[in-house]
Amino acid sequence: MAKRKRKIQDTDSLYNILRYYVDFMLYRSFKEIKYIGLEKIPTDGAVILAPNHANALMDALVVLGRKKEPTVFVARADLFKIPILAKIFHFLKIMPIMRIRDGVSEVKKNDDTIQKSIDVLLDKVPFCILPEGTHRAKHSLLPLGKGIFRIAIQTQELLGEKAPLYIVPLGLEYGNFFRFRSTVLVQVGEPINVKEFLASRTDEPTPVVINEMKEVLSQRMKENIVYIPDDEHYDATYELCAIMNNQYAKEYARKNGVKKRELTTRYACNKEIVAQIQKLRQENPERAEELLTYAKKVHDARSKAGISLSSLVVKRPFYTNLLKNLIFLVTLPYTLAAGIVTLPLTGVVGFLLSKFKDRAFYNSVRYVATLLLWPIILIIYAVLAFCLLPWEWALAAWILTIPASIAAQDAYRLLRIMISDIKYINNRSLIKMVRKVRELYNKSIN
Repeated sequence: MAKRKRKIQDTDSLYNILRYYVDFMLYRSFKEIKYIGLEKIPTDGAVILAPNHANALMDALVVLGRKKEPTVFVARADLFKIPILAKIFHFLKIMPIMRIRDGVSEVKKNDDTIQKSIDVLLDKVPFCILPEGTHRAKHSLLPLGKGIFRIAIQTQELLGEKAPLYIVPLGLEYGNFFRFRSTVLVQVGEPINVKEFLASRTDEPTPVVINEMKEVLSQRMKENIVYIPDDEHYDATYELCAIMNNQYAKEYARKNGVKKRELTTRYACNKEIVAQIQKLRQENPERAEELLTYAKKVHDARSKAGISLSSLVVKRPFYTNLLKNLIFLVTLPYTLAAGIVTLPLTGVVGFLLSKFKDRAFYNSVRYVATLLLWPIILIIYAVLAFCLLPWEWALAAWILTIPASIAAQDAYRLLRIMISDIKYINNRSLIKMVRKVRELYNKSIN
């Protein structure tokens, strides 16, 4: 009897063991990961997860980290050209998919991937596809591709009356797209019941149904991210979100009984600010143009001065900077040592980052390099320590070395913010501009 060919969705004990390490390192890569609405993901049928694509590999890892169960993904096909990488990706439950930019003839090769995707869903294994097709490190959403809907419709036809298939929108909201140890808020939107969707449109041709489903999914994805609708005023709008967030957060926290600094509070306030700006643009275009033009001047002045947006958010930067200085000085002996022992990792990461022009890959590169290299570096340090020191001292030194990569990153982040705060405190013209844009916003909105 012929042995059944192993499917990509089949249980793999080595994969399950490695998942604990991958998830552990994922949570160490962010200051905070918060999942909202996981209970909305249906359990009575097949599920396609559809997140926005803003942060390269980190998007897939964050989706995977929601639950211990395996999830099958797709990734751009050119990554599979190297045989060893293709085997690694298959082990990680990632399938290749061609994009329209690869050419119409190449896209036709997706038939095999589509059939495997359908097979995954028929086995009730969660399947994740990023419907934008490519990443963009912005609080926005690119037009969705049609592949996800073709897979959904074909799968539902095979499932028939046995079970429904759901497309579940996910909103991934990053505190910073490019900084390691930032934050991410993951929100589950309202699922699309494909079975019901198709049943209500039996008289419509498939292309029309696909376009309608695409509009629904796009809208539900936008509802779960801070969606800034146009690139022309993107920088100005996001600058205003950062500058005005504290003002909104104070009132939001009081009304809802939550903390001002929670990720959900910041998200809700940013959504409200964007909505107010869009409303102003419709009702009073001239006032909106004045506000956004001045906000863009603030953005340009801040960027030119090398000042972080976080410095503009702090209400009393002088006193906050004193506290940061104190924390930095108290922890300096350990963080300085951590910076030294992590130099091999820092050097490799720096070299790899120099090969990437797209900054959206930076966090993915740091994560993968740390995932693979840090255990090796720790083993080398353990051997050296136990060879050169008494075992008690060697054990203590090695234990202190384990969190060094995180400590060094946090110390660097703190130092960077301190320098930015000092620049802002001494930039009187920018302080006046920020004060003026706040006044202009409040005058325009209220």
